[in-house]
Amino acid sequence: MNIREVAKRAGVSTATVSRVVNGTAPVGARTEQLVRAAIERSGYYPNTHARTLGTGKSHIYGLIISDIENPFFPELVKCFERIAVEHGQEVLIANTDYKPERMQVCVRRMLERKVDGVAIMTSEMDPELTQMLSGRGIPMVFLDTGSVGKRISNICIDYGSGIDQAIDHLTSLAHRRIAFVSGPVDLASARIRREAFLMSLRRKKLKCSPDFIREGNHRFDGGYAAMIEMLKLRVRPTAVLASNDLTAIGIMGAVHAAGLRVPEDISVVGFDDIAISSFMPPPLTTIRLSRAEIAERAFTSLYGASHRGESQGSTHTVRVELVIRQSTAPVRP
Repeated sequence: MNIREVAKRAGVSTATVSRVVNGTAPVGARTEQLVRAAIERSGYYPNTHARTLGTGKSHIYGLIISDIENPFFPELVKCFERIAVEHGQEVLIANTDYKPERMQVCVRRMLERKVDGVAIMTSEMDPELTQMLSGRGIPMVFLDTGSVGKRISNICIDYGSGIDQAIDHLTSLAHRRIAFVSGPVDLASARIRREAFLMSLRRKKLKCSPDFIREGNHRFDGGYAAMIEMLKLRVRPTAVLASNDLTAIGIMGAVHAAGLRVPEDISVVGFDDIAISSFMPPPLTTIRLSRAEIAERAFTSLYGASHRGESQGSTHTVRVELVIRQSTAPVRP
């Protein structure tokens, strides 16, 4: 099957098929859909090497994530990769493991492969690395950490709304001693979540003991260790809000290890709503953050800059919502 037969099936010119396959010029959404459907039915496989030489585009997007072991990120990768395939793009995935030196390696890989754009779904990014990418005209989209500019977009998570919803829920259950376990404080997203928690308490005129604010590492063991220390306090919290679900699950493990129960003795709330959270004993109350929406907005930003000639980046806000399950309950008398 060749390009002429694809064009005939789609009812368009061979030039239009070429524009869709190579991304050399904008094509209407309906036309692109027809062409891609014809390609799929016909079994036509473009020569990607020749396409790269002819267009100067690799048709690869970089996707940099923080922790491949955290179920939040594989779910995000799955959504991003699905959309990319639908648009004839490949995805180069890199994992930083929250380490700055790993980020340098990731960026170097992106430059070596001459990616058409990079989605940086991490909590931190060295400005020098950002300059390395932007200096080569590579579009970027960040998760919370970017400054919008030419071919640079940013996706903002509405942490404040989600944490407010969680605090409202806990106070409706008569909780007043509410603790928070953050991620590493050197990460911007962890600082944003902690500040959102403190601001929510202030708005509700609730006091928070410094002993109730603990630093974790966004993983099970960090939540476990933080909760073990809080259980040693003379006055313990009756509820704990975690910066992500892995931390919350670690917190629940520490509560059970101490011979206490969730939620009868301590209520626990997570953040992210990863798939496993609804299967925990008990199912975890958490703040749902849509990976599909993040992936769609990230891809759309890159595709608009690299294939549709959109030069100015933009800010996208992703809403969150509280999902109430069985890990929260009223304070016991």
